[in-house]
Amino acid sequence: MAIDLYFRGVKKIFLPFQYLQYLMRAKTLHGTHSAFVYEFYQKVIDGDHEYYDFAPIEHLRSMLIQSDEEINVVDFGAGVVGSTKRKVSDIISKSAIPTKQGRVLFRLANFMQPKTMLEIGTSLGISTLYQAKACPKANFITMEGSPETAKLASKNFQLLKATNIKQVTGNFDETLPQVLKTIISLDYVFFDGNHKKEPTLNYFKQCLPLAADNCVFILDDIRWSPGMYSAWQQIIKEPNATVTIDLFSFGLVFFRKGQVKQHFTLKY
Repeated sequence: MAIDLYFRGVKKIFLPFQYLQYLMRAKTLHGTHSAFVYEFYQKVIDGDHEYYDFAPIEHLRSMLIQSDEEINVVDFGAGVVGSTKRKVSDIISKSAIPTKQGRVLFRLANFMQPKTMLEIGTSLGISTLYQAKACPKANFITMEGSPETAKLASKNFQLLKATNIKQVTGNFDETLPQVLKTIISLDYVFFDGNHKKEPTLNYFKQCLPLAADNCVFILDDIRWSPGMYSAWQQIIKEPNATVTIDLFSFGLVFFRKGQVKQHFTLKY
């Protein structure tokens, strides 16, 4: 309890300061001087098309928010390690990706059209559905540490007929190396399974050798804590990361051979 209160206190100070810095640096569409980033901004950030898949996903979210079900959640990441009973409605309200960010992930996946996609951190599958539905022909692998959480996510995938999703359940420290052995190359990775510096850097480094040309790595909650932001600052220095974009909550890393290394902070 004392540790939890400590981190809440840190976030109350850290996040407002970070947001102020972000606003001072962030540029709009017309402040970019890269053809690729200009197109990305137009189609992903400024895109306003109401895709058919949005409504069913948000309807599912509404159903889960009203659920009285409780499940045992095993948290290997930001929470207390071990099993704890949580209401499905609380998980969706507090942990599921917000609608705006889910739609950005959909548009990003639609923009990139990856063939092999990896998500580290399924939760109840809202973010998974936004990404997998954007690329129904892609091979989408999603990883979750908590068995009961993964089981409920599987039901959600079946409900929305998302047939291109393969689930892997277990501690990422054990399952990620095994998953990566089965993959030739990665076109798209969403890191959302552990909000601590060292595990984030570890998972990033494990995926790095498999990054294909024109691949994108997305890191969620890069300002979750000073440690996560430190990990992000280290990642943008990676030599092979040619284009990096700071969207405050998301950090995007593009691998584009032949392009000059650039970093952008964009208004979102």
